[in-house]
Amino acid sequence: MDPELEAFVPLLVKADLTDPVADRENYAERAAAAPAPDTTGMEIEDRTVPADPDVPVRIYRPSGARGAVVWLHGGGWVMGDLDSDQHFAARIAAGADTVVISVGYRRSPEHRFPAALDDTYAVLTWAAEHAAELGVDPDEIAVGGHSAGAGLAAGVALRARDQRGPAIRFQLLHQPLLDDRQETWSQRNFTDTPLFDRDIITAVWRHYLGSRPATPYAAPARAEDLSGLPAAYVGTAEADPLRDEGITYALRLLQAGVPVELHQWPGTFHGSLAVPSADVSQRQLAELCAALRHALSRPRGQAAHR
Repeated sequence: MDPELEAFVPLLVKADLTDPVADRENYAERAAAAPAPDTTGMEIEDRTVPADPDVPVRIYRPSGARGAVVWLHGGGWVMGDLDSDQHFAARIAAGADTVVISVGYRRSPEHRFPAALDDTYAVLTWAAEHAAELGVDPDEIAVGGHSAGAGLAAGVALRARDQRGPAIRFQLLHQPLLDDRQETWSQRNFTDTPLFDRDIITAVWRHYLGSRPATPYAAPARAEDLSGLPAAYVGTAEADPLRDEGITYALRLLQAGVPVELHQWPGTFHGSLAVPSADVSQRQLAELCAALRHALSRPRGQAAHR
């Protein structure tokens, strides 16, 4: 493990999700205790996207921003909200010079799949229809997220392709949660990794799906056809049960003809960006921002992926 990260491991609190409400509250308290991100020169606005039910969003608009990303927070679809994710969303907005639309999607187990996906798709559709208001071209909208949020981003990209929905320029998938089957080598062997391990992931899927079978929109790794999807950046962590499903998904995208940048970060674990002072965390965040900025800087007139 990276020495800078290893020093923080004893301080990290691992949720077991036996009491989702308590874990959610503890997650929010830890996020609130972290230093607030620098939002100098950035306009931040809370909005409500009309849907059934309405979806709260928080829009981060840096000066001179180009393009927008519909951003989905992590937390296993159980934890996390607009407040807890401000640290990630604001840094993505500033680093990528991009409008970030952070989505307060419904959480499980109170609202199981497809509630979070429906909320995300509603926000994607709204963003495309209100692109001029957001100050972006409708062909300059990406989807992205961390962990469960990255799984949502991948799922909504599949749904938009299948339903010929809004054009998505790019998908930014950081440590994505993609496969409920938990059959990869990393899923079978990483049973005691920091923050996230096999048992927690089992609980996450149980809360998210309930008794329903997984579909490709819930678990994108189950999709048989990945052709025609937006170009992607996939980032994985070495000591992460989700590592191998992320790598496999990236390779399958490549084999389906989708442009992909894959970066496997050695010495890291799931959620290690929670240690922002570490050099490897700073490099990861810089690369996420650079990939998004590059994807949304293509000259106008080039066709977006649908």
